[in-house]
Amino acid sequence: MTVTTTKASENIESYISLISHEPPEDLKVEKKNAQPKDGKYKFLFWEFETPVIWGNVILITIFHIIAVYALFEHFIVIRTPGIILYCLILGGICGFGITAGAHRYWTHRSYKAKLPLRVILLICYSCAGQNSIVQWVRDHRVHHKFSETDADPHNSNRGFFFSHVGWLMTKKHPEVLSKGKTIDCSDLLEDPLVAFHERHFMLFKILCCFIVPTIIPPFLYGETWYTSIMGVCFVRYVVSLNSTWAVNSFAHFYGNKPYDKRIRPVENTGVSLFAMGEGYHNYHHTFPWDYRAAELGMALNITTLWLDFFGKIGWAYDLKVGSDELKESMIMNHGDGTYHKKIEDTKSE
Repeated sequence: MTVTTTKASENIESYISLISHEPPEDLKVEKKNAQPKDGKYKFLFWEFETPVIWGNVILITIFHIIAVYALFEHFIVIRTPGIILYCLILGGICGFGITAGAHRYWTHRSYKAKLPLRVILLICYSCAGQNSIVQWVRDHRVHHKFSETDADPHNSNRGFFFSHVGWLMTKKHPEVLSKGKTIDCSDLLEDPLVAFHERHFMLFKILCCFIVPTIIPPFLYGETWYTSIMGVCFVRYVVSLNSTWAVNSFAHFYGNKPYDKRIRPVENTGVSLFAMGEGYHNYHHTFPWDYRAAELGMALNITTLWLDFFGKIGWAYDLKVGSDELKESMIMNHGDGTYHKKIEDTKSE
């Protein structure tokens, strides 16, 4: 397994300024932005309003209502063991496709992957049933480049609900669309596998997220079709979605900032538990190229454990990590002072 250490520049402070996520002045979020003449962008609740996409609102709401009912019926009351175990395994597959694939590989290029691993990542990502890879990567690259501004698709300054799921229920802010056009995603379509997946995205999504996973339990161990549909298409899918969304919401609101107190992202162990290691978000936004997306808490970083395995067999290589010099400089100059407590908490886990 080859691990590449990203060295700090000779002038660490100048390097730090490049990753401080301080947006240009014209992108600073203000609670009283000028309202366009057409009146579409008004204030909703306490801050903002954008045009609602009612189809998304209805669909997301229905999925959540059915999922809560199915969760109570089959996972709490009846406690169907087969479907519970199956959904946990399937959820891990979906999570790996998001975290190791869409996030750490395609968005941040924090490591390189050989063909067999890229195929696995594509299949796992398809099982998650989210947007196309190009859409996912573009939104996330915009999120990092213009974090917590009007150009951020899930800008946490617009509130917890918006950053969690509200951004999927409303039309994108004009700045998101404008700045999104400046993001280069040409590297994605240079991969024939991704290009093929993009052309047939909806087919992959329907087959890998819903149809194939649903028919396996009845044929594998005689599960009822009703239980399989409720467990796979609703409970597993909704839990998987919320695990991803939690990184945008909980990990931007609740936690400490041992690496950079100037930014919104925080370290949230609970999110890491559900999102396979993605909750150490203050570290990730400070060192986005690090394939581990964290420095500590590897016991909960299931994605990193799998990537280390694929590194050992040669399918993943050039795995990038941040240098100790740069990390220590960030902790000393910009951390909130909780780093050493975090080490003690990690040892006690």
